[in-house]
Amino acid sequence: MTRTLMISDIHGCLEQFELLMEKLAFEPERDRLILMGDYVDRGPKSREVVERVMELVERDGATALRGNHDQRLVDLIRRDEPHARAKFMEHGGRQTIASYCGIGEEEIDETALTRAVADIRSRYGRHIDFLAGLPLYYEDESHICVHAGLNPQYADWKRQPEHDFMYIKKDFYRSKTNVGRKVVFGHTRTVEIHGTPDIWHQEDKIGIDGGCAYGYQLNALIFDGSVYEACAVKFGEGQSG
Repeated sequence: MTRTLMISDIHGCLEQFELLMEKLAFEPERDRLILMGDYVDRGPKSREVVERVMELVERDGATALRGNHDQRLVDLIRRDEPHARAKFMEHGGRQTIASYCGIGEEEIDETALTRAVADIRSRYGRHIDFLAGLPLYYEDESHICVHAGLNPQYADWKRQPEHDFMYIKKDFYRSKTNVGRKVVFGHTRTVEIHGTPDIWHQEDKIGIDGGCAYGYQLNALIFDGSVYEACAVKFGEGQSG
Protein backbone atom coordinates (compact mmCIF):
# COMPACT_ATOMS: atom_id res chain seq x y z
CA MET A 1 0.00 0.00 0.00
CA THR A 2 1.35 3.43 -0.92
CA ARG A 3 -1.45 5.66 0.44
CA THR A 4 -3.88 5.61 3.32
CA LEU A 5 -7.11 7.48 2.53
CA MET A 6 -9.37 8.46 5.44
CA ILE A 7 -12.93 9.79 5.06
CA SER A 8 -15.59 10.37 7.71
CA ASP A 9 -19.18 11.58 8.09
CA ILE A 10 -20.55 11.09 4.58
CA HIS A 11 -24.11 11.41 5.95
CA GLY A 12 -25.98 10.46 2.79
CA CYS A 13 -24.01 12.85 0.54
CA LEU A 14 -23.53 10.32 -2.25
CA GLU A 15 -22.65 12.72 -5.07
CA GLN A 16 -19.95 14.43 -3.05
CA PHE A 17 -18.58 11.06 -1.92
CA GLU A 18 -18.38 9.76 -5.48
CA LEU A 19 -16.72 12.95 -6.68
CA LEU A 20 -14.24 12.80 -3.81
CA MET A 21 -13.37 9.21 -4.73
CA GLU A 22 -12.81 10.33 -8.31
CA LYS A 23 -10.52 13.15 -7.19
CA LEU A 24 -8.57 10.70 -5.04
CA ALA A 25 -8.20 8.27 -7.96
CA PHE A 26 -8.68 5.42 -5.52
CA GLU A 27 -6.99 2.18 -6.56
CA PRO A 28 -7.65 -0.82 -4.28
CA GLU A 29 -4.35 -2.43 -5.25
CA ARG A 30 -2.29 0.46 -3.90
CA ASP A 31 -4.53 2.38 -1.49
CA ARG A 32 -5.81 1.57 1.98
CA LEU A 33 -9.26 3.17 2.32
CA ILE A 34 -10.60 3.83 5.83
CA LEU A 35 -14.21 5.02 6.09
CA MET A 36 -14.83 6.32 9.58
CA GLY A 37 -18.56 6.14 10.18
CA ASP A 38 -21.81 8.08 9.88
CA TYR A 39 -22.94 6.97 6.46
CA VAL A 40 -26.60 7.80 7.09
CA ASP A 41 -28.86 10.69 8.20
CA ARG A 42 -29.21 14.35 7.19
CA GLY A 43 -28.10 13.95 3.57
CA PRO A 44 -30.47 12.78 0.81
CA LYS A 45 -29.08 9.34 -0.13
CA SER A 46 -28.34 7.29 2.96
CA ARG A 47 -29.41 3.98 1.42
CA GLU A 48 -27.21 4.51 -1.61
CA VAL A 49 -24.23 5.50 0.54
CA VAL A 50 -24.58 2.35 2.64
CA GLU A 51 -24.72 0.25 -0.52
CA ARG A 52 -21.60 1.97 -1.85
CA VAL A 53 -19.74 1.47 1.42
CA MET A 54 -20.69 -2.20 1.46
CA GLU A 55 -19.37 -2.54 -2.09
CA LEU A 56 -16.08 -0.87 -1.19
CA VAL A 57 -15.63 -3.14 1.82
CA GLU A 58 -16.66 -6.39 0.15
CA ARG A 59 -15.13 -5.85 -3.30
CA ASP A 60 -12.22 -3.49 -2.73
CA GLY A 61 -11.03 -4.36 0.78
CA ALA A 62 -11.87 -1.02 2.38
CA THR A 63 -12.24 -0.77 6.15
CA ALA A 64 -15.46 0.81 7.44
CA LEU A 65 -16.00 1.88 11.04
CA ARG A 66 -19.28 2.36 12.88
CA GLY A 67 -20.49 5.86 13.75
CA ASN A 68 -23.17 7.00 16.16
CA HIS A 69 -25.71 7.66 13.39
CA ASP A 70 -25.16 4.18 12.00
CA GLN A 71 -25.75 2.80 15.49
CA ARG A 72 -28.97 4.81 15.83
CA LEU A 73 -30.32 3.28 12.63
CA VAL A 74 -29.45 -0.20 13.91
CA ASP A 75 -31.14 0.54 17.23
CA LEU A 76 -34.26 1.83 15.48
CA ILE A 77 -34.68 -1.22 13.28
CA ARG A 78 -33.71 -3.84 15.84
CA ARG A 79 -35.34 -2.39 18.97
CA ASP A 80 -37.92 0.14 17.72
CA GLU A 81 -38.72 1.51 21.15
CA PRO A 82 -39.67 5.12 21.98
CA HIS A 83 -36.20 6.31 23.01
CA ALA A 84 -34.58 4.86 19.87
CA ARG A 85 -37.29 6.45 17.72
CA ALA A 86 -36.90 9.85 19.34
CA LYS A 87 -33.10 9.94 19.05
CA PHE A 88 -33.18 8.73 15.47
CA MET A 89 -35.73 11.28 14.30
CA GLU A 90 -34.13 14.12 16.26
CA HIS A 91 -30.78 13.74 14.54
CA GLY A 92 -31.48 13.55 10.81
CA GLY A 93 -33.28 10.23 10.59
CA ARG A 94 -36.18 11.65 8.60
CA GLN A 95 -33.94 11.90 5.53
CA THR A 96 -32.78 8.31 6.03
CA ILE A 97 -36.36 7.00 6.11
CA ALA A 98 -37.13 8.97 2.95
CA SER A 99 -34.09 7.47 1.24
CA TYR A 100 -34.87 3.89 2.21
CA CYS A 101 -38.63 3.95 1.72
CA GLY A 102 -39.15 6.42 -1.13
CA ILE A 103 -41.54 8.68 0.76
CA GLY A 104 -41.49 12.42 1.31
CA GLU A 105 -39.98 13.67 4.53
CA GLU A 106 -43.18 15.58 5.29
CA GLU A 107 -45.16 12.32 5.16
CA ILE A 108 -43.27 10.68 8.03
CA ASP A 109 -45.48 10.57 11.10
CA GLU A 110 -45.58 7.83 13.76
CA THR A 111 -47.69 5.55 11.60
CA ALA A 112 -45.45 5.99 8.57
CA LEU A 113 -42.39 5.43 10.74
CA THR A 114 -43.81 2.14 12.01
CA ARG A 115 -44.37 0.99 8.44
CA ALA A 116 -40.89 2.18 7.45
CA VAL A 117 -39.20 0.25 10.25
CA ALA A 118 -40.96 -2.94 9.18
CA ASP A 119 -40.09 -2.28 5.54
CA ILE A 120 -36.40 -1.68 6.23
CA ARG A 121 -36.25 -4.70 8.53
CA SER A 122 -37.77 -6.85 5.79
CA ARG A 123 -35.98 -5.50 2.72
CA TYR A 124 -32.67 -4.18 4.04
CA GLY A 125 -31.73 -6.56 6.83
CA ARG A 126 -28.34 -7.01 5.18
CA HIS A 127 -27.65 -3.29 5.53
CA ILE A 128 -28.54 -3.36 9.21
CA ASP A 129 -26.42 -6.45 9.86
CA PHE A 130 -23.52 -4.81 8.02
CA LEU A 131 -23.71 -1.60 10.06
CA ALA A 132 -24.15 -3.46 13.34
CA GLY A 133 -21.06 -5.58 12.69
CA LEU A 134 -18.67 -2.75 11.84
CA PRO A 135 -15.64 -2.29 14.11
CA LEU A 136 -15.22 0.76 16.34
CA TYR A 137 -11.60 1.53 15.47
CA TYR A 138 -8.79 0.77 13.06
CA GLU A 139 -5.11 0.94 13.88
CA ASP A 140 -1.88 0.66 11.98
CA GLU A 141 1.72 1.63 12.70
CA SER A 142 0.99 5.35 12.29
CA HIS A 143 -2.64 5.94 13.23
CA ILE A 144 -5.60 5.05 15.35
CA CYS A 145 -8.74 5.82 13.36
CA VAL A 146 -11.98 6.17 15.28
CA HIS A 147 -15.31 7.84 14.60
CA ALA A 148 -15.44 10.13 17.65
CA GLY A 149 -12.30 9.81 19.75
CA LEU A 150 -10.59 8.26 22.77
CA ASN A 151 -11.60 8.86 26.36
CA PRO A 152 -8.54 10.28 28.20
CA GLN A 153 -9.73 8.74 31.47
CA TYR A 154 -8.77 5.26 30.24
CA ALA A 155 -5.11 4.29 30.35
CA ASP A 156 -5.92 1.48 27.92
CA TRP A 157 -8.06 3.15 25.27
CA LYS A 158 -9.35 -0.18 24.01
CA ARG A 159 -11.18 -0.65 27.33
CA GLN A 160 -13.25 2.51 27.00
CA PRO A 161 -17.02 2.04 26.57
CA GLU A 162 -18.34 1.48 23.06
CA HIS A 163 -20.33 4.69 23.45
CA ASP A 164 -17.13 6.77 23.69
CA PHE A 165 -15.80 5.47 20.36
CA MET A 166 -18.94 6.83 18.68
CA TYR A 167 -19.94 9.86 20.77
CA ILE A 168 -17.13 11.52 22.73
CA LYS A 169 -16.34 15.12 21.80
CA LYS A 170 -14.69 17.88 23.87
CA ASP A 171 -13.26 15.58 26.55
CA PHE A 172 -11.24 13.99 23.77
CA TYR A 173 -10.20 16.74 21.40
CA ARG A 174 -9.34 19.20 24.18
CA SER A 175 -7.04 16.67 25.89
CA LYS A 176 -3.63 15.32 24.95
CA THR A 177 -3.45 11.67 24.02
CA ASN A 178 -0.73 9.28 25.15
CA VAL A 179 -1.06 6.54 22.56
CA GLY A 180 2.10 7.27 20.56
CA ARG A 181 0.26 7.57 17.25
CA LYS A 182 -1.92 10.14 15.54
CA VAL A 183 -5.59 9.71 16.36
CA VAL A 184 -7.69 10.50 13.28
CA PHE A 185 -11.34 11.19 14.06
CA GLY A 186 -14.61 12.51 12.66
CA HIS A 187 -17.90 13.16 14.48
CA THR A 188 -17.04 16.70 15.64
CA ARG A 189 -17.23 19.08 12.70
CA THR A 190 -13.91 20.85 12.32
CA VAL A 191 -15.72 24.17 11.90
CA GLU A 192 -16.68 23.79 15.59
CA ILE A 193 -13.01 23.37 16.54
CA HIS A 194 -11.15 25.95 14.45
CA GLY A 195 -13.79 27.90 12.55
CA THR A 196 -13.29 26.28 9.14
CA PRO A 197 -14.44 22.98 7.61
CA ASP A 198 -10.88 22.19 6.55
CA ILE A 199 -9.01 19.35 8.26
CA TRP A 200 -7.76 20.21 11.77
CA HIS A 201 -4.20 19.15 12.57
CA GLN A 202 -2.72 18.85 16.05
CA GLU A 203 0.48 17.20 17.22
CA ASP A 204 -1.39 14.12 18.47
CA LYS A 205 -4.69 14.12 16.59
CA ILE A 206 -6.36 15.07 13.30
CA GLY A 207 -10.06 15.97 12.87
CA ILE A 208 -11.52 15.42 9.42
CA ASP A 209 -15.32 15.93 9.60
CA GLY A 210 -15.94 18.72 7.11
CA GLY A 211 -19.69 18.87 7.77
CA CYS A 212 -20.84 18.13 4.23
CA ALA A 213 -24.46 17.47 5.21
CA TYR A 214 -24.49 20.83 7.02
CA GLY A 215 -23.55 22.69 3.84
CA TYR A 216 -19.77 22.64 4.18
CA GLN A 217 -17.55 19.97 2.60
CA LEU A 218 -16.50 16.32 2.56
CA ASN A 219 -12.84 15.84 3.41
CA ALA A 220 -10.31 13.12 2.73
CA LEU A 221 -7.03 12.88 4.61
CA ILE A 222 -4.25 11.33 2.53
CA PHE A 223 -1.13 9.84 4.13
CA ASP A 224 1.62 8.53 1.89
CA GLY A 225 3.85 7.20 4.66
CA SER A 226 5.60 10.48 5.40
CA VAL A 227 3.39 13.52 4.71
CA TYR A 228 -0.31 14.41 4.88
CA GLU A 229 -2.39 15.95 2.13
CA ALA A 230 -6.03 16.96 2.02
CA CYS A 231 -8.67 16.60 -0.65
CA ALA A 232 -12.16 18.08 -0.33
CA VAL A 233 -15.45 18.38 -2.18
CA LYS A 234 -17.66 21.33 -1.31
CA PHE A 235 -21.34 20.89 -0.52
CA GLY A 236 -23.31 21.07 -3.77
CA GLU A 237 -20.27 20.22 -5.89
CA GLY A 238 -21.21 17.32 -8.09
CA GLN A 239 -24.85 17.52 -7.03
CA SER A 240 -27.22 16.12 -9.62
CA GLY A 241 -30.52 17.81 -10.47
